[in-house]
Amino acid sequence: MNSNPRQIKLLEVVRAHGSASVEQLAEQLDVTLQTVRRDVQRLADAGLLSRFHGGVRVPSSTVENIAYRQRESLNAESKARIARAVARRVPNGCSLMLNIGTTTEAVAKALLQHKGLRVITNNLNVADILCSNTDCEIIVAGGVVRARDRGIVGEAAVDFMRQFRVDIAVIGISGIESDGSLRDFDYREVKVAQTIIAHAREVWLAADSSKFNRPAMVELAQLSQIDLLFTDQAPPEPFPALLKEANVRCDIAET
Repeated sequence: MNSNPRQIKLLEVVRAHGSASVEQLAEQLDVTLQTVRRDVQRLADAGLLSRFHGGVRVPSSTVENIAYRQRESLNAESKARIARAVARRVPNGCSLMLNIGTTTEAVAKALLQHKGLRVITNNLNVADILCSNTDCEIIVAGGVVRARDRGIVGEAAVDFMRQFRVDIAVIGISGIESDGSLRDFDYREVKVAQTIIAHAREVWLAADSSKFNRPAMVELAQLSQIDLLFTDQAPPEPFPALLKEANVRCDIAET
């Protein structure tokens, strides 16, 4: 699914309170009960909400991500807009690292017209996409291939990434919590992403608005380690203050 602004607002309300009744959501969003029920059904089908009698709650799992095929289609338009915003800032002739994630895969698609790029990645989908750009050199990390999303993880991938220092790292994550921590689900994936961050001159975070206030088990980084955030909507509270305190610039992708 591709969440519309009303559904994204509904998610923000539920995440802010942990749970909400259908009646509360209808009142806050100023829509009918029928509209709320339809939105809730779509969001629950996508794994973003859990339903109970009369209302919804934030999914309880912090240890398992949404399935790759669901993530691939979820907020696809928002991810494409974010990717175009990232690509506009990437200069020709620079070096990049891209990690695992459907948002970084969207970024790879947006870079197909760039010239003279050198891209290092632990994401076989990114490598496959960028192979269509004959003016781009692609370097793929070694390690264990995770079959469900073609991500490469493990100590071999960490050691491989340590050899390089690039101009820009473009990072995707699963969640940004209200304490300013960037979080994900697989500690092996996180170890590679942390190494990517440590070996880039600038770190760019690409995250659609559904990632704010989304819990996940493993801490990847803090907002203070990020130079530039690309997202599709103005971040909800308390993130504007956190971003300012961490001196993170914010690029809100155009509709």
